[in-house]
Amino acid sequence: MIQIPVWLGRIIKQNWLSFISVVFLVSLWEAAVDLDWVHTVFLVSPSTIVKSTMDLLINGDLPGHLAITLFRMFAGFFIGTALGLVIGLAMGWSKAIRAILDPIVSVIYPLPKIALLPLIMLLIGIGEKPMIMVIAFAAFFPVLVNSIAGVLSIDPIYFDAARNYGASRFKVLTKVIVPGSLPMVLVGIRLALGMSLLMAVVTELLIATKGLGAMLWLAWATLRIERIYVAIFIIALLGLIMHPLLNLIGRRLVPWREER
Repeated sequence: MIQIPVWLGRIIKQNWLSFISVVFLVSLWEAAVDLDWVHTVFLVSPSTIVKSTMDLLINGDLPGHLAITLFRMFAGFFIGTALGLVIGLAMGWSKAIRAILDPIVSVIYPLPKIALLPLIMLLIGIGEKPMIMVIAFAAFFPVLVNSIAGVLSIDPIYFDAARNYGASRFKVLTKVIVPGSLPMVLVGIRLALGMSLLMAVVTELLIATKGLGAMLWLAWATLRIERIYVAIFIIALLGLIMHPLLNLIGRRLVPWREER
């Protein structure tokens, strides 16, 4: 008899209602198209989308576009997250650093990051670099803001206890600031990953010739309806996969924080 791992069983138990609702909606969609409940040439059935996805996988078009999008997304995500984490922890820890950088952050943060793309292209040229930089900007601010909030939310008594025991600044960082701010940091990382995927697709829609966004735009321009749905399906699937993975990572890194 096959035994289901404990962690997998827990995930299934927690998400079975979501699974049932998705199956119901997909079945309703399939029936509406197959039974002609809706009359439009621009709505295809889920089975047609799956078939088109398999065809694009077999001929190699989809893996190529997907690999390029994932490269841009994760390159920008890791750059933006690393910078946002370091600067955010520093701003949360030091009033002086926060006073210096807060006006700059306040000016740039509200700007739509995609609006920076033309300026970045003028400064560093065309190609992969401006797209990755815009994605990094999109990932930077959620991590920055949540890192600052995470440090500021730590009870001052922990800093007092560390000082009383003669802890060095490095010990304060590794034993107080990082563990104490980690739950908020993980929230920022989750937001940053979603923003990275969003911005990767948007930049590809605008200036790229390869990637899921470019595939989506070309499918629209040539009225290849199935490919439009395939691109949207793959983008949605990436988001669906990322969410439980980040939840799992969060439970591993912050085991003392009980999910509610």
